[in-house]
Amino acid sequence: MDIIKTPKLENVQLLDKYNLRNPSKGTLYFATTHLIFVDHEMRKETWILLMHISSVERLPITTTGSPLLVRTKTFQSVFFVIPRERDCHEMHQTLLRLSQPVHIDELYCFHYKSTPDELPKSAGWNFFDIQTEYQRMNVPNEHWVLCTANRDYELCDTYPSEIYVPAKASTAVLLGSASFRSRGRLPALAYLHHNKAAIARCSQPLSGFSARCMEDEQMLDLIRRANPNCGYMYVVDTRPRINAMVNRAAGKGYENEAFYENIKFQFMGIGNIHVMRKSLQKLVETCEQNTPTMSSFLSGLESSGWLKHIKSILDTSWWIASAIEGGVSVCVHCSDGWDRTAQVCSLAALCLEPHYRTINGYQALIEKDWLSFGHKFTARCGHIACDGRERSPVFTQLLDCTWQLLRQRPEAFQFNERFLLTLHDHAHACQYGTFIGNCQKDRRDLRLSERTFSLWGYMANHLNEYKNPLYNPKAHPDVLKPDLSAQSIRFWRGMYCRHESGVHPREPLGDLLPAAVEHCSALDHHINYLTKRITTFKNLLSGKKAEKSKDTTVVNYQNGNVNSVEIETKTEALQIDNKLLYESGGTLSELECANHDHPLKEDVAVPRKPNKIPLITERADEIIPVSLPELEREVNTVALDWKSIKSVTECSCSTPLDHFSRKHHCWGCGAAVCTRCVARRAPLAALASPRAAPLCGACAACTPAATPAATPVVTPATLAPDLRAHTDIVTSAN
Repeated sequence: MDIIKTPKLENVQLLDKYNLRNPSKGTLYFATTHLIFVDHEMRKETWILLMHISSVERLPITTTGSPLLVRTKTFQSVFFVIPRERDCHEMHQTLLRLSQPVHIDELYCFHYKSTPDELPKSAGWNFFDIQTEYQRMNVPNEHWVLCTANRDYELCDTYPSEIYVPAKASTAVLLGSASFRSRGRLPALAYLHHNKAAIARCSQPLSGFSARCMEDEQMLDLIRRANPNCGYMYVVDTRPRINAMVNRAAGKGYENEAFYENIKFQFMGIGNIHVMRKSLQKLVETCEQNTPTMSSFLSGLESSGWLKHIKSILDTSWWIASAIEGGVSVCVHCSDGWDRTAQVCSLAALCLEPHYRTINGYQALIEKDWLSFGHKFTARCGHIACDGRERSPVFTQLLDCTWQLLRQRPEAFQFNERFLLTLHDHAHACQYGTFIGNCQKDRRDLRLSERTFSLWGYMANHLNEYKNPLYNPKAHPDVLKPDLSAQSIRFWRGMYCRHESGVHPREPLGDLLPAAVEHCSALDHHINYLTKRITTFKNLLSGKKAEKSKDTTVVNYQNGNVNSVEIETKTEALQIDNKLLYESGGTLSELECANHDHPLKEDVAVPRKPNKIPLITERADEIIPVSLPELEREVNTVALDWKSIKSVTECSCSTPLDHFSRKHHCWGCGAAVCTRCVARRAPLAALASPRAAPLCGACAACTPAATPAATPVVTPATLAPDLRAHTDIVTSAN
């Protein structure tokens, strides 16, 4: 690209706040998608996705060079010291330009090329359909119907083309209500519970101090009547009361209970996007302290107000869920209905509906409440250069609230923490087109399903990485009640301090349990294989004369030759299994069948090799190795002992393996390796199962039947490694 004037910088230092005296020294490379720092001495690489860069700050010049602080949207702070001030200036300008494209067509997703082993470009785009999701809730029905007035986004251009409204709502009512709501976002169905209580969502009314709209009042009354089990409904304004009062002065505001019959109005007090942005900035500054003390960290966490905001979102969500469970419908709005409204509607549904606590269900929830109903991902995540005041961690807060519930009730969720981190990182990475655009209309105009890959397709190809081993669908079959006491809201270290070394457990439970399950599965299959082999040999060594036929072959287990000579098995000439000899040899004593070094035997000398070469006969359709060395190789194709992930800090390819690195065990050798080193899968001979087992590169090379694994093998030469499930920093070695 013409923007990159200096493709590499030599003698650059990378400082670690925990090791300022011994910085890493190496070369800094610029690529079209990544910033790559290579430490030649330590043979390590640091990859930073350019789209993950949130800010680049030049610091005062020091005696060692010009410092440059790079912060990422995944809460990584990278401190470079560049020898020449001019190079630092050019790097600063280049990073600003590459991390904030001017035009949306410059985003990574429009240039990303998948490897042939991955799913095709179309995979994932048709996984979710909004009509199918509503059909799962038994909609349409006698009370709710599909509205076709927004088919071409004429009613509301930030709503989906398919919206569900009360069955008795006329076109005039819909048009009148849309004209009275901010951005035309009229009340529409978001969730229908099995007791017919509904969650509807909209934006604030344009009421000012005294304005009213008969059609909008009728619309809310029709929503109330769609629930025949209750004579009233709640209208929830997620904003603080003071914010709503200020908006009234601007001609907007909130519903007047005197105009709307049978409604109960409720303010909730969730801060706006500006409050949340500043809160996150303070939280990041707290986490970036070089030598944090307990007092400084806790005071910084308190002053940021982050946990207070998380609690207020959860409080509102649970309030709505409780009302729905009690049979009362709720209409929710904030200002424009695409930030706080999306948060509380989706979290309330998460508490009410077990389906949304599965992997596919949570993805469907994001598709419905966030992507279809117009959350402004491009603006809030800062995908392109725009007004910085539009950026806000709204989606990050959804994931944080979900993690709070996951931490409290791990058995209720099919997905794990890595699943949430993957969603967060890819929402900002722009590698896939799923989160590009501000509404459904934007995505259709950009033809994302034709021009880009879908994140859902990628995640479907890596489902095992996101499964929670503690999930039990029967544990919480109905409503999930969270603990919202102040002491139960925790700081999410895995998100905001994920790059801190030494603060995470070396053996996370989420990785330990799946590894134990896989190890047990491998041993079970291996035991079944050994049982089958022992049964075969026991039948052959039963002392009976082998049946001769044209289908019979004789296998010589001393020299491995295949012969057609029929012989009688000699028990005294075989040293295979003493227990089997004792059981099958009726005239032999237990002492005679014991090992040669048995303490009661007089002659403990090593027995001589038998003069006669023993032969074992079997039918040709019994597939077993033809010699003892081959039998030994077959048995050893499966590792009995697996290396503990607690002691693994580095893969065989020199990639550091930290707390959030996905570690895989090779079934062939038992080594713990990184995702890129699980090169192939193949059925192993020593497993009584056709299942394709994961293999490392070395074991795959010795297994001709091995096929490439679903996860593509990415090398630095591609300059576009797939994002880790937990970070934008990918480290490896040449």
